Amino acid sequence: MLKNIYDKTLQLAAHKSANFYLSVVSFIESSFFPIPPDVMIIPMSLAKKHEYLKIFFIATLFSSLGGLFGYFIGSLFTDKAILLLEFYGHEEQVFQLKNQLNSKGATYSLWLGTLFLAGFTPLPFKIFTITSGIINFNIFAFFIICLISRGLRFFIVAYLSVKFGKPFVSWLEKKGGMWFSIVGILIIIVVLFVYLIFK
Repeated sequence: MLKNIYDKTLQLAAHKSANFYLSVVSFIESSFFPIPPDVMIIPMSLAKKHEYLKIFFIATLFSSLGGLFGYFIGSLFTDKAILLLEFYGHEEQVFQLKNQLNSKGATYSLWLGTLFLAGFTPLPFKIFTITSGIINFNIFAFFIICLISRGLRFFIVAYLSVKFGKPFVSWLEKKGGMWFSIVGILIIIVVLFVYLIFK
């Protein structure tokens, strides 16, 4: 079933209204849809190289707005959202996080870093957007992190697809998840190091 959804999503990249469908997929992937926007970003960027910035912008904006939608699902429909997290086996961690969260403490910074990694790497972003709503995380910080993490990821995917073409796509399919995780962790370390220096 997931393979069928993947194939149909991939087909949308060749549709005459591909930009519209990209916005829809980017939006719903941040709250419940299983297929990431990258599936459309890559073929669209390869087919329309001069529009890769537009493609990256659409994916970033609507993915971040979809993240807000996931946030409100968690915030307004907590009981039902908890059922979803139970399915993934994360409900206990969410309750622990909610009890520990302190806007001036280490837990707040830890969740910021976790959100960035979730948006930048292949982690299931929807779980983290919904959880942010459940724990009532600062919504402004949440949205900024969504824009940064999603934007950085989608820009890299779109730009390198245009720059290197199919060799990059093959590399991304084989090792992309690992390298995005490594780069994401390095970015967090650098930001933390700079913060501690200028604190």
